[in-house]
Amino acid sequence: MTAVPMIELWRGGMLESAHAGHAVIFGPGGIEAAWGDPAAVIYPRSSCKMVQALPLIESGAAHAAGLTDRQLALSCASHSGGAMHVQGVQAWLATLGLAEPDLRCGPQMPRDRAEMKQVICSESAPCQLHNNCSGKHAGFLTLGRHLGAGPEYVEIDHPVQRAVKAAFEEVTQEATPRFGIDGCSAPNFACTITGLARSMQFFAAANPEGPMREAAAARLTRAMMAFPELVAGEGRACTALMRALNGQGAVKTGAEGVFVAILPEQRRGIAVKIADGATRAAEAAIAALLVRLGALDAADPVVEQYIPRAMTNRRGLVVGEMRLAPGFA
Repeated sequence: MTAVPMIELWRGGMLESAHAGHAVIFGPGGIEAAWGDPAAVIYPRSSCKMVQALPLIESGAAHAAGLTDRQLALSCASHSGGAMHVQGVQAWLATLGLAEPDLRCGPQMPRDRAEMKQVICSESAPCQLHNNCSGKHAGFLTLGRHLGAGPEYVEIDHPVQRAVKAAFEEVTQEATPRFGIDGCSAPNFACTITGLARSMQFFAAANPEGPMREAAAARLTRAMMAFPELVAGEGRACTALMRALNGQGAVKTGAEGVFVAILPEQRRGIAVKIADGATRAAEAAIAALLVRLGALDAADPVVEQYIPRAMTNRRGLVVGEMRLAPGFA
């Protein structure tokens, strides 16, 4: 099966743009609903950061380092590089006796407006702490230090990445067919859209008092829900959607049109991949599926924010609308 239409943009009574993709809702009994090809192989990109953080807790590294839920939220984050993100990661590294040069994610101009203005006006350069993945990398460094491994933790054969791969394959229940190098230089392991949804269902059903892996998954989900502003930032979909879910679930975006959701009360996981990589379509699709499952009210303003029925131009004139394609959600 190929990708199917999901999100449409209409202007002047004409279909102007359309986004096709794949999506799977995975429940306790398996696939409950699917669009496109459930077997499509994708790179989850940053949507799987909570999976990549499992070894951080399972190994005992998080406990040994005294990590808080705020730091665990940062380990799952694609943050905006705001002051709270930068300072949070900087303080975390300091407790390990490490600093910004020990990161391997590369510098990135912050997305946070206040921090961007500070960087520009001070005529300084953005650093690796601003990188949206710096929290994930702080987690990698914490795990690597605990394992007594070397500093090049993003190398595919490094003990950190071997642990990440093992956890990834176990919760997706798939042998990864390949890996690519993510924007932050860490390996990103491929899986099917079903495997990604299955892994999110594992997080959703995880018992906080259960076996080590379940307890780790439940704690990471709880941390994300408790600190949505650390997972992304103001004006970002992950933060806005988690606030609207109000403790009912965690969501996470990934580059190139990937979005996932963890719904503990329903014991369901969702995975979305937009074929053309459009973020706006992934945000609309995940919002639509959250409405379908009753996790979000269709009248919630956050739904209108990501599936706008009235798209306006710079003069405030209504010029079009976003619609769900027939047959989707």
